[in-house]
Amino acid sequence: MRRPLTAASLLAALLASACTVGPDYQRPATPAATAGPFVDPGTTRVSSGPAEGQWWHLFNDPALDRLVAEALTHNTDVRVAAANLQRARATLAQARGQRLPTTDVTASATRQRVGSEQTGAPTSTYDFFTAGLDASYEIDLFGRVSRSIEAARGDVGAAQAALDASRIAVAAETARTYAQACGFAAQAAVARETFELQQQTLGLTQRLFEAGRGTQREVDQAQLLAENARAQIPGFEAERRAALYALATLTGRPPSEIDAAAAQCATPPGVTALIPVGDGAALIARRPDVRQAEQRLAADTARIGVETASLYPSIRLLGSVSLGARSLDDLGKSGSFNFSLGPLLSWSFPNVTAARARIAQARAGVDASLATFDGTVLTALKEVEQALARYAAEIERNVALRRAAAAADDAARIAGLRFDAGRDSFFLRLDAERQRATARAALAQSNAALAEAQIALFKALGGGWENAPEPSRRF
Repeated sequence: MRRPLTAASLLAALLASACTVGPDYQRPATPAATAGPFVDPGTTRVSSGPAEGQWWHLFNDPALDRLVAEALTHNTDVRVAAANLQRARATLAQARGQRLPTTDVTASATRQRVGSEQTGAPTSTYDFFTAGLDASYEIDLFGRVSRSIEAARGDVGAAQAALDASRIAVAAETARTYAQACGFAAQAAVARETFELQQQTLGLTQRLFEAGRGTQREVDQAQLLAENARAQIPGFEAERRAALYALATLTGRPPSEIDAAAAQCATPPGVTALIPVGDGAALIARRPDVRQAEQRLAADTARIGVETASLYPSIRLLGSVSLGARSLDDLGKSGSFNFSLGPLLSWSFPNVTAARARIAQARAGVDASLATFDGTVLTALKEVEQALARYAAEIERNVALRRAAAAADDAARIAGLRFDAGRDSFFLRLDAERQRATARAALAQSNAALAEAQIALFKALGGGWENAPEPSRRF
């Protein structure tokens, strides 16, 4: 015997056949070559061990450690990224709320008058009281709600990765700015020392000229070297102060609140131990920008399902319970009770042109997100390879400049002795001092560049977001 098809049996059949439309997300594969060791380690100053998380501790500089900690806590860019993460989490909570029924509670009290011309009865005036509860629940027959939650979850993952990427950028910029302040201080000190040496030479030249053993040309040459050395000092000092102002802003302070320890730094920080760099697979897993691109791809993939669900019927289960009576005393009696219950089906059929256009847009968005993911992976590998090559080159340059500076110091010392003994001309001594000044300035600049090369390598490796403090407003 066949049972009649009722609304309840139809609803049960629909629930049994429910499915989630749209593609399921699968993490895109990366080329096998990207998982191996880096192509150009380029220096014996790195190792294949796992990259450091809080890499700034390798500099063994307490002032730098404190500044980075302050920046990770109070930097405004980090706070913006943290707020974006909170907003994404709230959006996810809103999407999850679609799994629950929506309810509305109403109550009213009205004074009504019905005229005799409307009913044929005498005019009547009375009070009417109502209270009701309306409920609506979407049956997620084709997975629109599920896909919406997936998309929101991907947005949360992307926002979290963006926060981690902001932390890496801020930590690296703080360390780089601190190294710049120290480096400019060191270069200013070299310029001042060079100026003092040139002043001594100028004084000696003037005394020789006054004694009839020199010429005005020699005095002018010595003064030229001294003034050139003096001219370097203001520029280095200005750049040092500019770096200190930037450092204050990075840590959430006004520029006028210069950090005292940073202001006293006169030597760029440096890592003397081997820098662990890991391999390509670890880099891809660690870099937040790669994770951000992947989470955006996952979210966009889920949105295809959201738009695909619009091709199919939407079913909502509606229910309403109400009480109505002319007096409050009668409001709870059985005669005042009313209810309604039943499904509501809506379907934009047969005109699905707009829905298919939105699906095409979502698929194009996935293609763009996939290209972004591939590009982010390649960029991450490129940045590490470039940082390794530049670090190796700066190490070789720094070693050569140290040897050159030592040789220039020795040559200037010997030239001074020979000039005092009358065995060399004054121009040979000036030339030796000029070469010494040039070598010392080049070494000071290389020391600063070496610190920046190390920081650039750490930034490219993508560490520094682990165990970061919660951001907060400083003032």
